[in-house]
Amino acid sequence: MALKGPKRYAIMPHRKTAPSTTDTSNDIILAPASSFTELGLDERVLRGIRDLGFEAPTPIQAKSLPYTLGGFDLVGQAQTGTGKTAAFLITIFQRLLKNPRKQGPLPRALIISPTRELTLQIEKEARDLGAHTGFSFAAVLGGIDYHRQAESLRSGTDIVVGTPGRLIDYLKQRTLKTDGIEILVIDEADRLLDMGFIKDLRFILKNLPPFNARQTLLFSATINFRVIEATYHYMKIPVEVSATPQTVVVDEVTHELVHIEHRKKFRFLLGLMEKIRGERALIFANTKSGVMMIKERLTENGFSASALTGDILQRKRIKLLERFMKGEITVLIATDVASRGLHIDDVGWIILYDLPQNAEDYVHRIGRTARAGKRGVAVSLVSEQDVYNIEPIEKLIGEKISYRIASDDELSPERESEKRAKKTQHPKKWGKGRDSRR
Repeated sequence: MALKGPKRYAIMPHRKTAPSTTDTSNDIILAPASSFTELGLDERVLRGIRDLGFEAPTPIQAKSLPYTLGGFDLVGQAQTGTGKTAAFLITIFQRLLKNPRKQGPLPRALIISPTRELTLQIEKEARDLGAHTGFSFAAVLGGIDYHRQAESLRSGTDIVVGTPGRLIDYLKQRTLKTDGIEILVIDEADRLLDMGFIKDLRFILKNLPPFNARQTLLFSATINFRVIEATYHYMKIPVEVSATPQTVVVDEVTHELVHIEHRKKFRFLLGLMEKIRGERALIFANTKSGVMMIKERLTENGFSASALTGDILQRKRIKLLERFMKGEITVLIATDVASRGLHIDDVGWIILYDLPQNAEDYVHRIGRTARAGKRGVAVSLVSEQDVYNIEPIEKLIGEKISYRIASDDELSPERESEKRAKKTQHPKKWGKGRDSRR
């Protein structure tokens, strides 16, 4: 999907100096990098890259790093799971290693993320990729010890990654001081706007050093005019880079729509689960009540499944994701809290029990499979209640999604229906107590 907004601005080949706010050269485009070694990276950064087994830059890394390492602001669009996080982390590490500290123990880089899970994952990847840099990191998010996070900020940290709400909380208390921020990253900006964070984002941006005194990078799998309108005022003539010129869904994902009556949805899901038993599957529903219903009914039918929703305590959410990543849990049912940015290896199946009302969430949901070049399958159950969401999705991804009609042979009978009937016939008997003696 092509980016909409101001035209692309590029820099002259081999230019070493950072751009000025009046630089408007747009006639020359830098060639993508074919290797990490040709980028002139610090050896400490290269060691981290080698430790993680990165052999060559992904398309978004190859296209964006020549610009970001040159000091330019950038708006980058790429399919989910293609290395956006590493692209901006490499830029941060190289910039901070190259420039000596000027503001004492104040943070030098800030990464804004829409969700707690993505925040924690970015911090983990930063620690892994930056293991040889000597930098300190702090994750700032709700649901985790407030005072401990505050203390980590007071004691001094180089790189802060956080969600908008908690960042603003610490900003207002002056626990987080942003005078020394040299580079800002806004990750999944479209999601920030969808979640209603536009005012929070602008508050944070207004409390940072001026846009001409810092570098700003914006990355997302989908970028629309609202994103550009909300952020371009706070950036220096950004270079626009897209690694998704044809499609926003990676080729390794096989995705299809299965048309089925709403009342038969769960029976189809049950039949599918029996076929893929033992494989790792991530099931999405639009609401918490939908997630809990699926979990309860799968459990009653002999499948061990866990639920992940936004109101679960953060520590429990972290443990659930860790167990799912380790393979201790093979079936996870979730709302869109698990659809953005999370890198979980070997998720072979994505099942959309409900089609999302936001077309862009479809891209992110199915993007949880086929990570790092592996193949995956995404199946969407489409009932009479979901059909109106198909057209916006196909318009966004620029293609028609293959579809079929579910056959009766694919429907599995529910064992729990008999249990529920018995519960109805034999209501629970309460034990003798004070009320029963009245």
